[in-house]
Amino acid sequence: MMNKSRVGSEYIPLVEEDMLKARFTLNFAKVAWFTVSLPFFAFIFCIIWSIAYNFEHSTSTHCKVYNFLPSVSAAIGHYRPQRDIWKIAVAAQALIRFLVLIMYRRYYKEHIYKWAQNICNVATITYAIENISLVTLSFWTSDENYAFHKLSFITFLITSFIHMLIAYFIMRNCRNITKESCEATSLKWKRRTMILNLLCIIFACYFFYRHNKYCEPIVYSMFALSEYGVVLSNMGFHSTAAWDFANSRLMVSGMGFRII
Repeated sequence: MMNKSRVGSEYIPLVEEDMLKARFTLNFAKVAWFTVSLPFFAFIFCIIWSIAYNFEHSTSTHCKVYNFLPSVSAAIGHYRPQRDIWKIAVAAQALIRFLVLIMYRRYYKEHIYKWAQNICNVATITYAIENISLVTLSFWTSDENYAFHKLSFITFLITSFIHMLIAYFIMRNCRNITKESCEATSLKWKRRTMILNLLCIIFACYFFYRHNKYCEPIVYSMFALSEYGVVLSNMGFHSTAAWDFANSRLMVSGMGFRII
């Protein structure tokens, strides 16, 4: 007979017994690292493969000057197999990231001051929009639909940075619990990756302007390198979920899954 604990007038199963019946459990930190690793390794593959096999075309611009790096759009959206691998990775991570979104939503309700709940709503909304816009810019490339790709990319940049800023503010100033060492590490890397992301966006805008204004050699490659920094710093920020939920576990059973 199932052992149960009483809470008020309701009975709930004991967590220990649930764990015994679970098919397997995963530390949520591993789930977070796996989620980030999907686009990370796909991104690295797309850059290296484009340089190795599509170098001349992927680095060419209207200026007809020498460059040595492809832009993000060229690397992930213009050629195969890069385009297919990137789409698969982004689609897979997008599904898991909605699970991470649920985790943050629950965390905000349980551990963030009530006066900051509206700020938390903005954080979760921008997180969701960022995730969706990453999918749309990946599946509708600049070759296929330039206007929609551009809109998705701009939306991704804006919402991702807004989310970083708000999430950092929440975790730094609005928690009603004592910070643990893993959460302090998370906060430190949130700050570092957020600052790096902003700097890379500024550099990308500067080099893009110079490229179109003066058509100088290598400037477009510096723009591409700044883009890489934007993408990788964004991944770095989201990897901090591994520290935020270091003590949480994902339990999978025949009835589905739950987070404990």
